[in-house]
Amino acid sequence: QVQLLESGGGLVQPGGSLRLSCAASGSIFSITTMGWYRQAPGKERELVATITRGFRTYYVDSVKGRFTISRDNAKNTVYLQMDSLKPEDTADYYCNALAVNGITTRAYWGQGTQVTVSS
Repeated sequence: QVQLLESGGGLVQPGGSLRLSCAASGSIFSITTMGWYRQAPGKERELVATITRGFRTYYVDSVKGRFTISRDNAKNTVYLQMDSLKPEDTADYYCNALAVNGITTRAYWGQGTQVTVSS
């Protein structure tokens, strides 16, 4: 079992910055890829960014150049630095971790943290 605890959401003006954190606990040795998803009101959850244990990253086109995902394997924590925020970035942001147990991969989710970009 893996537990994920997010922090860092809040209200920010357009053009501002926020940094989200997600700390993993439990069976952390089994975690491979970690990432962030978001879900805006009335929309489906979408992938924002991922980072592998070897620090290979992926970003959805809409956040490239503005968001940076990073990971501290020693602290079992993944971060999402969000700069140049836009109103359309407003959403609940969820941390995700993939954990491998033998031949089985399971996805774990945090509870979510709200990000509101508004003037």
